[in-house]
Amino acid sequence: MARIVVGSWMIRYPMGGNLSWTLQWLVGFQRLGHDVYLVEKAGFPSSCWDPSQGTMSDDCSYGVATINELLAHYGLQERWCFVDATDSYHGLTRREVAEVFHSADLFVDIGTHGAWLEEAAASGLRVLVDGEPGYTQMKMENRRIVGQEPPVYDYYYTNGANIGTNRSSAPNADRAWRAIFNPVVVDLFENGSPSPDSAFTTVMNWRSHAAIEFDGKVYGQKDMEFANFMELPARTTVPLEVAVAGNKVPQDRLRECGWRVRDAHQVTASYRAYKDYIRNSRGEFSVCKNVFVATNSGWFSDRSAAYLASGRPVLLEDTGFSDHLPCGRGLFAVRSVSEAAAALQEVDGNYDRHSKWARELAREHLDARVVLRKFLRQVGV
Repeated sequence: MARIVVGSWMIRYPMGGNLSWTLQWLVGFQRLGHDVYLVEKAGFPSSCWDPSQGTMSDDCSYGVATINELLAHYGLQERWCFVDATDSYHGLTRREVAEVFHSADLFVDIGTHGAWLEEAAASGLRVLVDGEPGYTQMKMENRRIVGQEPPVYDYYYTNGANIGTNRSSAPNADRAWRAIFNPVVVDLFENGSPSPDSAFTTVMNWRSHAAIEFDGKVYGQKDMEFANFMELPARTTVPLEVAVAGNKVPQDRLRECGWRVRDAHQVTASYRAYKDYIRNSRGEFSVCKNVFVATNSGWFSDRSAAYLASGRPVLLEDTGFSDHLPCGRGLFAVRSVSEAAAALQEVDGNYDRHSKWARELAREHLDARVVLRKFLRQVGV
């Protein structure tokens, strides 16, 4: 049994989809028999989102209460630490978390931006897992150009299966990148039949952060890619719905084109609400961030993995993941509105089979037992 510390962000943004993403790593390592801890820091002022108030502040009480209850449900109580903006410790004390790091075999940073590297220096290994392939490497390279070297880890992993290969145009920022899909603990997701009038849905941010410029080209977000699929509802009889958050969302335009529109914060207000939204969907259709698509990064969504685990077929804009995951049975990689419409017709006409294949694909290729066991073997833990 190894002692593994996972660095992420749950308390600062305690919304269902974000909670699920990190929880799969924690429970995944736990199910493999390892001793698992979560660490997180505020990082900057007013970094904590309170969905009950709709505000950002230094008050972490909502997130702390949410995580305390959620992790206790999975036997991970007293195995987390949050350091707030005043340097106060919640959960594990400063001394206790230092002791955990000193006895840890592995620190896995999936979203702390290096905030725990000083403490993690006492651990056996430090591994970065990049969740923004293409974007991360461009930021690293842009900083290297001006003499700002990125933090140093023992190994570098990315959710972009094509990063560091000739299949992707993204730079490698002078790092050797290994590929990993976000794990999903399949049996955490219910597999029931959706209602006949349920829609293909997704949860998304219209624009989650600023565009990035690299080598004279600008790379954007989902708002850029969605324009290519705006007319999809007119090409199918299958209901389509988008639960969306962010600035300048063209809700009127979306509705005019036939999309159902929901508030992403409402449908992901809790981990339970997020799972229920997926379970009540017929499947997922989603675009991907422009930077993932334009660089052919090979990125695959942890959210899409949750849909598949729930037996919900997925139609996802291809980022190059089709080079690494089997497509055409439960999962479809699409690059145009015509391909998306054809895939919807195929799934709708053979739904039960595609639903079964979706869950089988999740178990065979994305289940935490598969993904994390391989990961630990590669890093020698």
